[in-house]
Amino acid sequence: MGQKHLLLLACFWVLSCSLLLHASSDGLLRINLNKKKLDKEALTAAKLAKKESRLRRSVGAGQYLGASTDDIVPLDNYLDTQYFGEIGIGTPSQNFTVIFDTGSSNLWVPSSKCYFSIACYLHHRYKSTKSKTYKKNGESCTITYGSGQIAGFFSEDNVLVGNLVVQNQKFIETTRETSPTFIIGKFDGILGLGFPEISVGEAPPIWQSMKEQKLVAKDVFSFWLNRDPDASAGGELVFGGVDPKHYKGSHTYVPVTRKGYWQFDMGDLLIGGHSTGYCAGGCAAIVDSGTSLLAGPTTIVAQVNHAIGAEGIISTECKEVVREYGEMILELLIAEHFVNEQTSPQKVCTQIGLCVFDGAHSVSNPIESVVEKQNLGSDLFCTACEMAVVWIQNQLRENKTKELILNYANQLCERLPSPNGESTVDCDQISKMPNLAFTIANKTFTLTPEQYIVKLEQAGQTICISGFMAYDVPPPRGPLWILGDVFMGAYHTVFDFGENRIGFAKSA
Repeated sequence: MGQKHLLLLACFWVLSCSLLLHASSDGLLRINLNKKKLDKEALTAAKLAKKESRLRRSVGAGQYLGASTDDIVPLDNYLDTQYFGEIGIGTPSQNFTVIFDTGSSNLWVPSSKCYFSIACYLHHRYKSTKSKTYKKNGESCTITYGSGQIAGFFSEDNVLVGNLVVQNQKFIETTRETSPTFIIGKFDGILGLGFPEISVGEAPPIWQSMKEQKLVAKDVFSFWLNRDPDASAGGELVFGGVDPKHYKGSHTYVPVTRKGYWQFDMGDLLIGGHSTGYCAGGCAAIVDSGTSLLAGPTTIVAQVNHAIGAEGIISTECKEVVREYGEMILELLIAEHFVNEQTSPQKVCTQIGLCVFDGAHSVSNPIESVVEKQNLGSDLFCTACEMAVVWIQNQLRENKTKELILNYANQLCERLPSPNGESTVDCDQISKMPNLAFTIANKTFTLTPEQYIVKLEQAGQTICISGFMAYDVPPPRGPLWILGDVFMGAYHTVFDFGENRIGFAKSA
């Protein structure tokens, strides 16, 4: 869907789909979701996929065709949360199981002309010669996801979603699929639900075609995810409206601030009612059905992990900065009265000499690191310094002593997420963990420990992991949060492409 880690396979959902043969009485198009627990094999494949690529990008027929890549936040999509639904392509219909992904915009399925990828032979393949409504396009394309790459060419045909026939939909026939994820995945392809701005080949997303062909009553689709691990129903995806049985109260809507992904502005993250500081002045956020967990700035994730007792690796760079520069940062903040202001951590670290600030964003100091014996890149010290400034500012606002402040910063260094994203917690301590809350449209959206801790089954044992993963995007596009299934499970989510807005309400 930056540096997002592949343990985002935390809650491995499978949407096997029972598509309706007839429209429901309320005029909504419903797709039922079913759940499948994560197993060890899927987790191993996900770790392998992580090594293949870090950023989503498009080449060949795409580079977003006309859209500046500077305006698009590069999201990793590990295809970890697999929302499966069955669609049909062609006349007569050829059935395919696809992932409904709000973090991409193209529809693709394997082609019968895919000869050299194992993944194609393990899944259904589209045969254009069998369809009466097929139209040749032939434009080649390549898309790279965080979990692998697909290549192929465009075609046009009718697409059946439930009982709706979307005519002449432009889609990709893949002739090459790399990644263990594509091989072991239960899905044949992907149905993107993002905006046209990130669609390769200027292919309209399926919802845009539905709108243009007047196939839905309202220009919205909505997700309801059932987080009850013992429930048979995994949730429901609804096109053309919302199901009032899926939520409580009313939705809070926020405008889409940058088309491409479903992006909006959010505020602070609160831990037990206390500010984490970093996003108090605002952060960008993206709602992504293709991401299992919650991915956000390392500065905040480390505070979350500390508060819930998550175990990460000890970051040498971070501890070096706190030891060598902690008192200097503290004294500088006090002397300059930075405590009560939203002071840029980059500027503070520039004054110390660990970062170079060009007025818009920070870059690493080219001068050799002061900790020569570690032979560490200075960019790591710049990042560590910026995090330390935020942590120390927060503690100063709480009127803590110097010793307590520096000890706290040192403890947060120990809670930084590990490179592979593992941040485990004690399952027996869940009831003692604090509530966490996102600030959206000046309202707080609370997540309880039972909602943000994910339980995995492995070798007959239950493992609990933090639902928060580190993902850093520098200014001006960041800081950025990615709200995945942990958040969407707690809050019914409406994607309103008619009004260009996103709505959240408590899930029922």
